[in-house]
Amino acid sequence: MCSHQVPKMYPLRSKSVPQVTIMVKPGVLMQRLIIPYLRDSLESKFVLYPLWEQSDKEAYVMENAESIRAVVTTGPERVDAELIRKLPKLEIVASFSVGLDKVDLQKCKECGIAVTNTPDVLTDDTADLAIALLLASMRHVCAADRFVRKGCWPKLREYPLTYKMSGKCLGIVGLGRIGSAVAKRAEAFGCKISYFGTKEKIGVPYKYYGTLLELAKNSDVLVLTCPLTKETTHIVGRMILDALGPNGFLVNIARGAVVDEQELIKALIEGRLGGAGLDVYEKEPQVPKELWDMDNVVLSPHMGCGTWDTTRDMADLVVSNLEAHFEGKPLLTSYK
Repeated sequence: MCSHQVPKMYPLRSKSVPQVTIMVKPGVLMQRLIIPYLRDSLESKFVLYPLWEQSDKEAYVMENAESIRAVVTTGPERVDAELIRKLPKLEIVASFSVGLDKVDLQKCKECGIAVTNTPDVLTDDTADLAIALLLASMRHVCAADRFVRKGCWPKLREYPLTYKMSGKCLGIVGLGRIGSAVAKRAEAFGCKISYFGTKEKIGVPYKYYGTLLELAKNSDVLVLTCPLTKETTHIVGRMILDALGPNGFLVNIARGAVVDEQELIKALIEGRLGGAGLDVYEKEPQVPKELWDMDNVVLSPHMGCGTWDTTRDMADLVVSNLEAHFEGKPLLTSYK
């Protein structure tokens, strides 16, 4: 059974003075310090419970469970059934992220808990990073930088040849907001765009493939922008990587577990894949050491939306959703 009811105000009674009603700020549990700007915004409007500062997190949650009406979370943190059961007054989960794979959406639905995320505001930054990873991996930008810094240029004279991006066949897995933004940017490079998803989109000018394997066979580059679900977990394995081939490149800005990481490492070591640009990994923040020294692989620390501009916009959206909820107004980005 789920109980998520809490009064929004408490009457104070006195024999000598008239009854007074005091508004109580809603309690908000923030799982970790995302950015100080968000912390400060939450503290100015709510009673903030900073879980990341606690040595005994479980005891802290239990101690304050009756006062917590909202949880602010982000990509790596879990809001699972166990946490939800510990918070009987929980009304809303506000995610500082687009992805909700770490939130138990079914449990939230059962308990009538609202769920919000931060789509749209991070689309441009994430799509920009996808193109940056693609260019950097195909042109060996990071390895070439090391080549110069280590003084190899005067000795070896020339850096080995790399790959051209312009005009390539670029396949997108998951043509949502971010996938569409990647496609728009890739068009500027003269790329031929195609995609795979759960169904063909009406009015889209790109070629649709009904299977990921067919998309991979007809692509020089595969960009992953799909959500992580049971169906997409390890959707990119040996068969897909071999279909891309020794001159093919993979870019992952979705979630690490969309790719079978061990199969990716094998394909790169054995030369069955040309290279990769990765922003996400299966066991973040742990990144397999085998990837560290590969010149044809570019690694970034899950920073798709990591700019000052976008993180502030995301923080504002988190706070605005919470304010709307507690004021009884429609949520700005409700997940249904």
